[in-house]
Amino acid sequence: MADLTNIIKNLHPLEIKVLLHYGLEDELTSVRLQKELNYKEGHANQAFSWLSGKGLLKEVSRTPHTYFELTDFGRSVLQNGLIEERIVNFLKENGPKLLPELAAGLGVENKDVGSAFGSLSKEGVLAMNAEKKAEVTGKELPARIAITKDLIKKAESAENAQLDAANLSKDELDAMGGLTKKRGISETPFKTIERETVVFKLCGQAKEVAEGLKSAGITGNEIGEITPNMLASGDWKKGTFRGYNISIPPARIIPGRINPYVQFLESVKDKLVSLGFQEFDGPLVETEFWNGDALFMPQFHAARDIHDVYRLKNPTHAKEIEEPYLSNVAAVHQNGGNSGSRGWNYQFDHEFTRRLIMRSQGTVLSAHQLHKAEIPGKYFGIARCFRYDKVDATHLSDFYQTEGIILGENVNLRTLLGMLEMFAVEVAGATEVKYVPGYFPFTEPSIEVHIKHPKLGWFELGGSGIFRPEVTKPMGIDVPVAAWGIGIDRMALMALGLNDLRELFCEDIEKVRLRKAKL
Repeated sequence: MADLTNIIKNLHPLEIKVLLHYGLEDELTSVRLQKELNYKEGHANQAFSWLSGKGLLKEVSRTPHTYFELTDFGRSVLQNGLIEERIVNFLKENGPKLLPELAAGLGVENKDVGSAFGSLSKEGVLAMNAEKKAEVTGKELPARIAITKDLIKKAESAENAQLDAANLSKDELDAMGGLTKKRGISETPFKTIERETVVFKLCGQAKEVAEGLKSAGITGNEIGEITPNMLASGDWKKGTFRGYNISIPPARIIPGRINPYVQFLESVKDKLVSLGFQEFDGPLVETEFWNGDALFMPQFHAARDIHDVYRLKNPTHAKEIEEPYLSNVAAVHQNGGNSGSRGWNYQFDHEFTRRLIMRSQGTVLSAHQLHKAEIPGKYFGIARCFRYDKVDATHLSDFYQTEGIILGENVNLRTLLGMLEMFAVEVAGATEVKYVPGYFPFTEPSIEVHIKHPKLGWFELGGSGIFRPEVTKPMGIDVPVAAWGIGIDRMALMALGLNDLRELFCEDIEKVRLRKAKL
C-alpha cells in the first residue's frame, strides 16, 4: 500500500483523469483523449509517457499512415487551373509563342512555364517550332492532368484537406508521386505527412490506483497554481489543492560558458584571418539577383531547383538593384554580354530578380564582394543559410557555410585544392579525403570535397570551383577567382567527435558540457 500511496502522490492531473475515465480494456489513442478529455495533442502524449514510466500503461500497437495535405498552391490551382492546361489553352487561342511571351500572357514566372513545357513536350502535347516558339501538336492532354484535378477537388472537400494514401487507387498514387514533396515545398499541390497511430492500454496497478484516487476524492481538477484572478474572486477557497513535495532538492546551478560550436566557428575565423583572409558578411534576406542571377543561374532553368528557397511574404520585392551590375548581369543572361559567352538566350525578368528570399547559399557573399574586391585578394565569410531540406544526421533546414574567394593572376585549380585540403584535414580533422567532379552553374571546373566520418561514412563537405567569366566579368573582374562553399556544420561533426548535426544545437546541458571538455 505504501507503494500505491507513493504513486498516487506523484500523479499529475493529466494522468489522474486518464486513470479515472478509462478501464483496462479501453484502447487509448492521442485522438481519443483529445476528443473525450479535451486534451491537446501534447498533453495526451505527455500523459502516455508519464503513465508508461510508472508501469501503468503499455503500448499495444503502432500503425503507420501516410496523408497528402492540400497546400495553398494546390488551392490556387483549384481556382486558376493547372499550368499545363492553361498553356495548352493559351496556345490554342493565340497561336505559337516564345516561352517568355507565354509567361507574360499567363501572368506566371518563366521557370514555371519552362518546367511545364518540358513535361508536355516529352509527352508529345507541345513542340518547339523552327522559330523557337511553343505550339500545340494536337495530341490530347495526358491522363495525369485529369487525375490531378480530381485529386485536388477531392482533397479540398475532405476533412483537414487531407487524403489518406490507403484510400487512393494505384493510378492516383502514381500521379501523386509528382504532386507532393515531404519537405513542404509551397509550389506543389500537396505535401506528404507521415504519422503513426499508437494504441495504449492501462495495465499493472492502474485499476488499484484508480480506486485509490476515488477513495481519496482526487479528481484531477485540484488547484495547482493560484492566479491573481483567483485571489481577487475568492475562488481559491472553493477548491482543493494539489500536494507539493517540498523536500525535492533545488536544481543544480550551471555556470555560463561559451557554446562549443560557437567556439569552433571562432577558431575557423581565427585560422583564416591568420592566413591573410579578410572577413565579409551580408544580410540574411537577399534578392534573387544576388542569390542566383549574379551567379549565372538562369531564371527559368532547372538548375534553380538546386536551391529551394524561402520567399518573404512582406515585402516581396526589393525596390531596386544596384547599377551597372543589374544591366551587366542581364546582358550576360540574354546574350553573353562582355563575358565572351553566348549567355542563356532568354529575356531577363527584371521583376523576378528583385524578389526577396532568405539567403540559400554562402556564395551570395562572394557575389557581393567581387565588384569591390582588391586584386590580389583573399576573402571569407561565415554565412547562415536557409533551404528546404529533410532534417537528418547530415542535413539541416538552416545551416552554416564558410564561403571564400581568392582573386589573382596566378590563382588556379592547385590554389583551390590546397584550400580544400586545409579545411578537410586541419579544420575538420579528417584523415581520409577525396575530390570528385561536381556541377555548379557559376563555376567551371567544379569540385566537391568529400571526407570520411568514422560512423557516418563518406559525405560531401562542400563544393568549389573557378568562377566562370559570366560571373566575374559583369562585376569588373578580369583575373581568375577560386571560390568555395564548405558546410562548416559538417566540419564540426568531425572536429567535435559527433555523429549527428542536430547535436550541434542540443539543449541538453550535460551533453554540451561534455562536448566542451573535448575541445
